This record gives sequence, C-alpha cells and structure tokens, in this order.
Amino acid sequence: MLRETTVAIVGSGLAGISLALRLADQGVSCLILTKSELASGSSVWAQGGIAAVLDPQDSFDSHVQDTLEAGAGLCHEAAVRTVVEGAPAAIRWLSHAGVGFDEDDASAQEGLHLAREGGHSHRRVAHVADTTGRAVVNTLDRKVLASPRISVLEDHTAIDLIVDPVKGGSNRQGVAGLYALDGKTGTVTTIHAQAVVLATGGASKAYLYTSNPDSSTGDGVAMAWRAGCSVANLEFVQFHPTCLYHPHAGNFLISEAVRGEGGKLLLPDGTPFMTAHDGRAELAPRDIVARAIDYEMKKGGHDCVYLDISHLGAGKIKQHFPGIYERCLSFSIDITREPVPVVPAAHYTCGGITTDLDGRTDLEGLYALGENAHSGLHGANRLASNSLLECIVFSERAAPAILKQLESSRAIGPRPPDWDESQVSDPDELVVVAHNWEELRRFMWDYVGIVRTSRRLQRAANRLHLLHEEIRDFYSHFRVDRDLLELRNLVAVSELIVRCAAERRESRGLHFTQDFPSPVPGQRHDTVLRPSPKD
Repeated sequence: MLRETTVAIVGSGLAGISLALRLADQGVSCLILTKSELASGSSVWAQGGIAAVLDPQDSFDSHVQDTLEAGAGLCHEAAVRTVVEGAPAAIRWLSHAGVGFDEDDASAQEGLHLAREGGHSHRRVAHVADTTGRAVVNTLDRKVLASPRISVLEDHTAIDLIVDPVKGGSNRQGVAGLYALDGKTGTVTTIHAQAVVLATGGASKAYLYTSNPDSSTGDGVAMAWRAGCSVANLEFVQFHPTCLYHPHAGNFLISEAVRGEGGKLLLPDGTPFMTAHDGRAELAPRDIVARAIDYEMKKGGHDCVYLDISHLGAGKIKQHFPGIYERCLSFSIDITREPVPVVPAAHYTCGGITTDLDGRTDLEGLYALGENAHSGLHGANRLASNSLLECIVFSERAAPAILKQLESSRAIGPRPPDWDESQVSDPDELVVVAHNWEELRRFMWDYVGIVRTSRRLQRAANRLHLLHEEIRDFYSHFRVDRDLLELRNLVAVSELIVRCAAERRESRGLHFTQDFPSPVPGQRHDTVLRPSPKD
C-alpha cells in the first residue's frame, strides 16, 4: 500500500503533535505515525511539568546556569539559551491551546503555581497537578483530531527510511519517505513524503527496569543511524532516582517535584542519607541522587529505599500529587502517613541523532525532535522538566525550517519501490525474539547501568555482537513483526550506547565508571559516532 503526504511525522508524543499543529496552521498536510494509539508515548507519563522563567525573582541566566551545571560541561550554550528564552512563549502557546496549568497568584508573575525540582535554583516548573504530560498531550490531541490537514496512522511501526541521492547535489543523500508495518493487517505501507520527522522518544526499554512505556525502543535513533546519520552522547542514560518499588506497579515513577516539596530519602531503618552524598541533599541533580541510592542499596543489601513526604500534610499532598497519591493507595501505600518504597530506573536518553537548532539532521529532508534528538541542550545530564519544554521550543523552530525546505525543493519525486517480501517466509521460532529481548535488557542493566566498568562494557559489547548477528539473520529470512522490529532497534541503539561509553574514559554526568571515577578536562566534548560501510 502507498500513502503520500507532504510531511511524515514518526511518533505521537509532544514533539510530534506540536509540530504537526504548527505545520497544519501553515497549510501543510501532515501524517502522524504511531505504534499504538495517538495518546501514547513517554510524554503522556511526564508528571513534573515544564520549566520556564515566569517569576520576577527568577532570570533566564539562572535557568541557563542551572541547565549548564546539570549538563556537567557538555551542554551547548546556544541550544540552552534558545530553549530557556523560548520557554515563556511555550507556556503561553500551551495555555492558549487550552492547557489548564495550576494557578497560584502568590508564586508567579503570570498567575501560575510554580514547583521547584532537583537542580533548579528557583521555583520555575509550571504544571497540571502531577499529571502534566497527560494534560498537555490530551489537550493537543483533540486539536490534532480536529484538524483537516493532519492524518493519523495508528498501529503502524516504522521500519526504515527511504534514502535517495539528492538531485543536483554531489554525493548528498535525502529522505523520500519510509516503510511502516501495519500492525492490524501485517502488511508494509510505503509512505512517500517530502520531509520526514523522527520524534520517537528514547530507548530506555533497553534496560530491565525503566519508567518508560513499552514503546521506548530507540526506533528513531536506529533508523537514522542505518540511513547514515551521526549520533552523539548516547552514553548518557538518565536513571530516574525514584520509581515506585512494588511487584505490580510496572513503570510508575514518583515525580521529582515530591523531593522539591521537601520529600526525604530514607534507609529502611528511617535514616536520611542524601547529605552524606551531596550538600544539596534531595535537591541534587538526578544522576547524583540515583548513584547515591544505588550505593546505599548495594552497601546495605537493601531492595529499595524510601521517600517520605508525609510532613506536607494530607491536604497539600492530595492537592499537588493526586495521581501519585491514588496510584500508591491502590497498592495500600498511604503517602500521607508513610514513606514510599523507591528504586532508580532508566528514564531518559540524553543523546541521540545529531541536529542543528532547527532540528535538521545529516540527511536532507530528515528532521529529529524531542528525546531521540541531540541538540546540545542536555549535555551529560538533563535538568528536570526541560524535556517537555524542549519538545515545544524545537517544534516551533523546526516548522519554519521545514516550510522553507518545502518552498525550495522540488515537488514530491518518483514513487519509491514497494517493500519486497519475495524472499522471506513466516517465522518458525518466535521464542528466539522473546529470549533475546529478555537477555538484552538484563545484561544492559547489569553491565551498562548506573555504575560501569571497562570490563562490563566489553562483556556487553560481546553479547551485543552475537545478538546483532542473530537478529540480522532472522530479519533477513522472515516476515517482520513489531517485536522483531523493536528488538532490532534496541540492539542497534544498545550497541551505540556501549560504543559511546567505551570511548568516554572518564566519569561525567550520567556516565560513571569505576575505572575512571573523575572527569577529565580533555574529554569535555561530545562523543560523536558516524556510520561506516561495515555498520
């Protein structure tokens, strides 16, 4: 089946839908592909909020400095300033779209209640209780569904980009569309487009424990890498310090804002421990808090630690954290009276496809936004509540860049070739995929987790090489399904994470190795990988 569109957007999180709305407002037809339903992806699960300088006592310079400090010397200051200075307009755009941010006239110039989170020197996080992501995405999804210029393909998993030589260019390559698997029919759709935007989120499902939904399988990074794009800083995987520890809780995280409101981390015997690790205690950046928890758990042989917010009082807890309160109560944990059992979990991919400040990648007509992009904003560690902000600001910047490309480029070119299944058959042993998936996530957690060593990275690299060959053989001989495609992408991105980590022979930000426990001034640069023919 062939589908034609002006702009194809892979991913229905905040980056993808906000870009589609901006382009549709300019008369551009867009097609959004999502692996499940429209309201899915990591954006929906974001609890904390969106960082923006809205308080007269705050400043852009302060927000910039907090971001630079969290990024441990690797943030690109131009990217940071672009995002920080675009934050107030992003909040206004969302408010105009109908997002009902919590109000509190006493705490903010624009009438919004502002929370404070780890790494921030001021209260600057606009939020909708503790379900900001869901409120924002649901509001924008209604506008997406109402737009006559936006089409949505649900249950479609992107497979690979279609890359052709650019006419009139020397050896330049451009993107002419992509192939996608229709999950309902099992057939492959050819999507022909003048521009393609990758907004597929991160790759935290590579790890055994994660706060992310099942869709976070690194699809955009893997597709871009196979198409010839460079990637950067994939060694920096952020582990959220406080995910709910319960056998039936799945991937539910306890927001950064709980610690921002005075929540204390405790050992099982009730002893606080964060001041022994950092002077900022619970308000230290996430990498420091996650390593501190990991250290205390290993040192004491504990299954988890505890986060206590009960001092805030039942009324304020239910007002500011209704989602967390209800979720914990469903597991018979009353956070108004008792601490919450928590553990770290893989949460955010700070590196990704290298882009400029308008979302352009190495391939003409291909853009990347949100968590699967590396713009230089996050450096070696992401500051809390800068992620949803990034989606809005860069979608605003990418829209005119795409419009300019559409105006200057030729009309949509010749139809790309259809997907060829003439040499494949139905898979005979799907158990291979299931076993490889489980093995990957466990050894990535054990060897490429919060604390690393050179030996662990080499072990991971050896296992990944074997998995890569098995999956390539399976992919070459059998018809694809979503599980195989996601495993193929996770293995590809995991290999890139390990390669980046092995190149960084120091500890910086989210990358901590026992072999090189201190930062090295000479390594204050991005880890950039570029595909070679053997890749």
